[in-house]
Amino acid sequence: MIRVLVVDDDAYIRELLALYMRNEGYTVLEAENGEEALHILEKEKVNIAIIDIMMPKMDGYELCEDIRTYYDIPILMVTAKGETDSKVKGFQSGTDDYIVKPFEPVELVMRVKALLRRYQVHESKKLILGPVVLDSNTNEMVIHEQTTMLPLKEFELLFLLGSYKDQIMTRQSLIEGVWGMDFDGDERTLDVHIKRLRDKLKRVDSSVRIVTVRGVGYRLEVQS
Repeated sequence: MIRVLVVDDDAYIRELLALYMRNEGYTVLEAENGEEALHILEKEKVNIAIIDIMMPKMDGYELCEDIRTYYDIPILMVTAKGETDSKVKGFQSGTDDYIVKPFEPVELVMRVKALLRRYQVHESKKLILGPVVLDSNTNEMVIHEQTTMLPLKEFELLFLLGSYKDQIMTRQSLIEGVWGMDFDGDERTLDVHIKRLRDKLKRVDSSVRIVTVRGVGYRLEVQS
């Protein structure tokens, strides 16, 4: 089970972040300042930390430096500060990524998952989409007891679309979620993978389909 440490002095923000993380099946630990966060880290196993910058007793920069000194876990800074200097200071302190409030829940979740992949922190999870079962342990797609092994990127793409069933996913969010923010290819890579997935789904069951939303991205639909 992935364990996420959420550090923010605003109880509402902690509750909001915890809700997004729990919706992904993660266990959430909460701290209202940096000192409390360090106490938790001393006692609990944590896979990733999501921390605010402006906090009493110990701000996010100092906390980030301490975490980076003693723990090898990914760090995501979440803050209202969007100025370049703040971002630079955050990365100099050791954060792996940075997101500015207000943020889209989908973007936050994808950034967390991208950091977990970068640190090779794996989760075991099955996703059921009508007759389709996706098993993240094996990268298998099972439909009507017929098992299909999918290449890693195809599986991750289908799993990401399925995790937000009936929601429109932009092309950029899909690329960042599967290939990472530093991907230097083009959108044709995404289109090729979508076409392959469509072909495989169509061969085994037509009730699960990937719909193109022109000019925006894609949406996965499950017909009853």
